[in-house]
Amino acid sequence: MALKLNIYIAIIELTILTSCKAYYNKFYTDPTKCFEIAKQKKPYDVIIVPGFPHDSGKVNRVLSQRIKWAFYLYKNGYAKNIIFSGGAVHSPYIEAEAMKLIALQTDIPKEHIFTETKAKHTTENLYYSSIMANNLGFKTIAFATEPAQCSFMKPFKRKFKLDLDFLPVVTDSILELNMILQPIDESSAFVSNFVPLKEKEGLLKSLRGTRGHQEKKEIRQAKKLRLTSTHSYDNK
Repeated sequence: MALKLNIYIAIIELTILTSCKAYYNKFYTDPTKCFEIAKQKKPYDVIIVPGFPHDSGKVNRVLSQRIKWAFYLYKNGYAKNIIFSGGAVHSPYIEAEAMKLIALQTDIPKEHIFTETKAKHTTENLYYSSIMANNLGFKTIAFATEPAQCSFMKPFKRKFKLDLDFLPVVTDSILELNMILQPIDESSAFVSNFVPLKEKEGLLKSLRGTRGHQEKKEIRQAKKLRLTSTHSYDNK
């Protein structure tokens, strides 16, 4: 009886471990593994860096980390260009433009920094910036942000059929920079008639936004437009 119980417990433990490993491989973006892949594929034509609310001249911790990571990747030959993405979502400052102003303190040339200002959610950062990158003629693309955010975006990469890699932040690499980003004059990124997202969208609509509802809608509309154009051409 004890032997059967031990076998039963072992089977359960093996099942749990296998499931955890499968979940880990499918959803988690390991910074070390991704960085090793990037070493083989660099340089990327462009990296996409998602926005975060900016609400004063000071540079908050999240923005500091993302911009330093972008600078590290540019400085060390992993990225030729950078797209900062994000509109005025939770504060009256356009996130992408504020990030650009902060990033100009580094050695990244202005001509290699682009801004996508339409996105309201991380899924839109990924989707709209990918479209911008393609329109700009960039072929190799990576999404560069914290590991947790990269992991959250993995299913959407598959859903939207985006050809890009993930470059989650490697904290030790940022610390090596020993860089302090100074406060900025963010007046050029200010939106005077700003209305926060929580007042524009209810909870349900906001949740649908984080799940890529707007992007799916635009993809359907684009397909419908292509079909209409094809039929019009065929009828000529």
